[in-house]
Parts: sequence; structure tokens; C-alpha cells
Amino acid sequence: MPNITIYDTTLRDGSQTEGISFTVNDKLKITEKLDQLGVHYIEGGWPGSNPKDQDYFKLVKNLKLRHAKIAAFGSTRRANVKAADDTNLKAIIDSDTPTVTIFGKSWDLHVTDVIKTTLDENINMIYDSVHFLKSKKKEVFYDAEHFFDGYKRNPKYALKAILAAQKAKADCIILCDTNGGTLPGEVRKIVTAVRKKIKIPLGIHTHNDLEFGVANTLEAVSAGATQIQGTFNGLGERCGNANLCTVIGILESKLKLKSIPSKNIAKLTETSYFISEISNFKLADNAAFVGHSAFAHKGGVHIDAVVKNPIAYEHVDPALVGNHRRFVTSELAGKMPIVLKAKELDVELDKKSPEAQQLLKDLQEKEHQGYQFEAADASFELFMKRSLKKYTPFFQLEGFKVSTEKRMDGKIFAEATVRINVKGEDKFSACDGDGPVDALDKALRQSLTKFYPKLAEMKLIDFKVRVLDSKEGAAAKVRVLIESQDNSDSWTTVGVHENIIEASWEALTDSIEYKLLKDLKKT
Repeated sequence: MPNITIYDTTLRDGSQTEGISFTVNDKLKITEKLDQLGVHYIEGGWPGSNPKDQDYFKLVKNLKLRHAKIAAFGSTRRANVKAADDTNLKAIIDSDTPTVTIFGKSWDLHVTDVIKTTLDENINMIYDSVHFLKSKKKEVFYDAEHFFDGYKRNPKYALKAILAAQKAKADCIILCDTNGGTLPGEVRKIVTAVRKKIKIPLGIHTHNDLEFGVANTLEAVSAGATQIQGTFNGLGERCGNANLCTVIGILESKLKLKSIPSKNIAKLTETSYFISEISNFKLADNAAFVGHSAFAHKGGVHIDAVVKNPIAYEHVDPALVGNHRRFVTSELAGKMPIVLKAKELDVELDKKSPEAQQLLKDLQEKEHQGYQFEAADASFELFMKRSLKKYTPFFQLEGFKVSTEKRMDGKIFAEATVRINVKGEDKFSACDGDGPVDALDKALRQSLTKFYPKLAEMKLIDFKVRVLDSKEGAAAKVRVLIESQDNSDSWTTVGVHENIIEASWEALTDSIEYKLLKDLKKT
């Protein structure tokens, strides 16, 4: 089977995710990252639809891309308008990309009820548009929108629509499950039937409304599709698109089919987090291959088995996709995570030794106080390093102060001042924020960034508070969990105290210390 071509549509379909709005600079950064990964095509957007996409196509020409071709997206000509006079097609040409992708109607319902033209005129629109773009020396991909719904309702017409694109010399026809409601068996059956009628390459574009986006993509590949369209992290309108992280991982590890260069598969996790960071959209912990929990083991039986032979509970080596194995600390895991974490720190620790016994006792005491290291892997590593005398703090706190004020206009104002000592130098900073923890975070970073510039890459993405004993009322202990993320990873830290600000400070400083420790390991 020929190699699989990866066509990324994160910049267009991904930007249609509710809550996501890429800036032009965001789109350029993602373009460079996807090119470094080795995807074949990057769909930059719809140049005729908004000024932002028009600016992107002007600026992307300045990037020195090594692998990817940039594609402009648009629709077929409007009904009863010549292709050469259609403003959308003109904008596509003006974008000056080597590749263009246009979509057209394959479902007769859309022709008659949505764009309200005749079935014959729709066929002419497809042919004329592809023919016009080919006359401009473009590589042309034709997205057959709603193809599977159209084929199930009127297979003869759906085939007629894509045959028009083939006749006009399209370079590839992409069958789209636009509503995301087709079942895997249906996809295989329909693609197999279409493959017998079409002489040019076929592609697949699926949505995830039934959580079959990846499955449907792979069914199409098994039936002969050689171009895969999708988004990173499964971003997209409604329930999203086929997740290219998962698709690429499966192609490489399970189907032994080549897509991006094999040496770059190990960049999948990093790329996933990079796009998550820019899109400000949290990557699911249980995401296949790249998720924080994808290779996390909690049960003692599981951990013991993985130590003896990883394939006992791992379907692939996490390093293949740039992820790593984690042993989660909990009451179910016993001493094994302590021994394994010590080994990572170059300390040989027998689980029957007095040191291991003491560490377990200290850990259990911490958990009795309310700490939850199962959900705070970064704090657990710091706990281990401190207990084993393998840790030197990056800064020392001299004091902090937080105040919150509600003003006459109803706005809440928080301010924090922080005094620390960094590398023998006393630093003072004051910042306001949306709340006391935000203000503390900003003030602390303001003092530290001069010494540790990479802190600018990090941000807090989640903050959880739990009252541990509600019977104590306002004097009850609280547990604060803070999740942080940078361009390549995410981690969670914990703090426990009767004072919510102190608990938050503990979790906050652990998150920053862990980031600095992580960066130190890379140097």
C-alpha cells in the first residue's frame, strides 16, 4: 500500500472549536510546528471569508517550510456565476498557495434545500470550479461534503458529483462524513464501492460526533483511501474531527503504514501539548498515545507486572510517541512507586529497607493530613527529592501578603506582594490579579523570570479546591490542586492547610519548582 498523506486542517476546522480563536501569529506558530513534525499539507484557512486568513496567507510565505505545502480552502463557484467571476475562487487564487481545496455538495438534499439550485447546476459548479483552478496550475483537492449521507440517500447522484471533479482533473477526491453520523462498517462499504469507480486518489475527512472519527478514518484507509484529513487533539466544530495524534500513532505502531517520517513520531506528544497550549484548550488526560495518563499505572498488581515486563499492561512503548511511563502513588500501589521514583533519582532503594519503610510512613502521614499524591505527580516527585536529600530549592520565601478589595463599582480587586531570595539576591514584587492566587502567581513570577526566563512558557490551567472535613466549618482544612502546562507537558501539584491562601501558595510554588526542575534536567 502507498504511503499515507497527512492533511492537517487544525487551522481551519480546529479554529471552529467553541472557545478557540487563533490569532494570525498563533496560526504561523502552529504551521511551523506541524512542518517540523513532517505533515504533508497544512490547510491555512479560507482566504475569502475573513481578513485574518488573508493576512495569514500573506505572512506564511515568509516561513521557510521544509516539509509541508500550504493549502487554501474555499467552496465551488456560486450557482449561475462563471468560475472566473466568482469572488471566492478569485480569493483562493490570490492567496497564491500551491495547493487549493474546495468543497462542493454531494447530497441532493443540500443541493435542493440549502443552496437551492438544480441537481444539474450543482454538477456544473463542481466541474467548472475544479477546471478553472486547474487552468491556474494549482494542485486541486476536492472535498465531497456530506458524501456518506448523500450516498446513502442517492448513491447515483453522489457518485455523479465526484465523477465531475475527476473529469475536471482534480488531484484527489476526499470523501467527507461532515455530520459525523456514519458507522465504521458503512464507511468501509461505501469507500470500497467508490474506489471501483474513481481512478484518482481518494481521501477521507471524518467528524467525531459518534466518537468514530478515528475508526472511520482507518476503515477508509483499509478500503483504499490514501489521504487523511484531520486536526491535532481532535479539535473541531461540535464534537471535533478525527484526531491526527491518534491516527498517526495507529498508522505507525499498529498498521505499519508510513505517514510522517518515522523519526518524527516521537514528537507527537510535544506537538500535541504545543497546540493545546496555543489554543488554550486542555488536552484530555486520557487522550490516546499523548495524554498525561495514557501510560499511567496505579494498581499495585499492574505496577509490579509493568516493572517485570512493560508489554504486560502497555500496548506500545510510550517513548515511541514521545510520552513516558508513570507510576501513580496511592493506597493501592504500596511501596513500589517509592522504589521506582527513587531509582529515577539514582537512588537504589530496596522496598524492604528501613529507608523505604520510613518513606512509606511519611507518605501515609502526608495522605492522612489530606495530601493526595495520586492526583499530584509533580508534588510527589518533589516530596521524594526532599526526603532523599536530593533537592536544592530554586528560591527561598521571605514573606508574602495578599489583599482583596471590592470596589464601589462592584469589581473585585486582588493584590499580592512577594519577597523572596533568589541566588543570594533579595527580590520584591507586587502585582494585581483576577483573584489572590492569580496575583500571587504573577508577583512570584515577576521576581523569578529574570533568573529563569523559561517560566514564561508555563501557565496555570486548572485550580481545584476541596474542603476535607466539612464538620469543621470555616476552620476546615482545604486541599488545593493546581494543574500547570508548558509547551511540552502538564503536571499537577497539591497543597493542604486550614488557610486556603497557604494551601494555594504551597501548590503554586511546587508547580513552579517542578517546572524549573524539569528544565534543569534538559540542560
